[in-house]
Amino acid sequence: MTDQADIPFPHYRCGECGKDLPLTEARLTVTCDGHQPGRSDVAVEVRPATRADRHDIEDICDQALGETDVDVFGRSFDVLRQENLIAVSEGRFAGVISLAVDGGDLAVVLLSVFPGFQGHGVGGALLDAAVRVAADRGLPAVKAAISNDDVPSFSFYQRHGFVIDSVAKGLLADRYGSAEPGFSGIRVRDEIRLRRSVCPA
Repeated sequence: MTDQADIPFPHYRCGECGKDLPLTEARLTVTCDGHQPGRSDVAVEVRPATRADRHDIEDICDQALGETDVDVFGRSFDVLRQENLIAVSEGRFAGVISLAVDGGDLAVVLLSVFPGFQGHGVGGALLDAAVRVAADRGLPAVKAAISNDDVPSFSFYQRHGFVIDSVAKGLLADRYGSAEPGFSGIRVRDEIRLRRSVCPA
């Protein structure tokens, strides 16, 4: 995670016009299920990353964060050194989930889906695969950390069975020296830590 105000990369795509949006320009709308624009699942293959995927992983990290280093749970992780699962849809790299064992749980270091594939089940497929990894290894839970402004991710994780585990108040504002605008202009201050218990296979 870097200073979000300096990241010009698109994080979302407008459901009405298709315009790619940086974090601070994205807005939420409330609709019924029948009016969700472009909300249909696509065929997704999730598999372990290989060396051949390194460029795609670097590219999605660059667009999401501007680097491959991610600071979560009080630690710094290099995505390229973690266990990565990638999603392929329509023959193209669609997203990545980067995982590490931390504090006895499987931590989501990064979950990122390219804007053109968001809202089509790609993120859910990646998260389901992470839960299977945790279960196969006998780990008790999968955990994730988001910034307080990240309303879309907060909704996404809760829909997938995650609950608030703790809040590191002021952590992000302290890390970056100020509370910079993030999603929809919301000031980024806190790290919200979420956790989902796993029943081992």
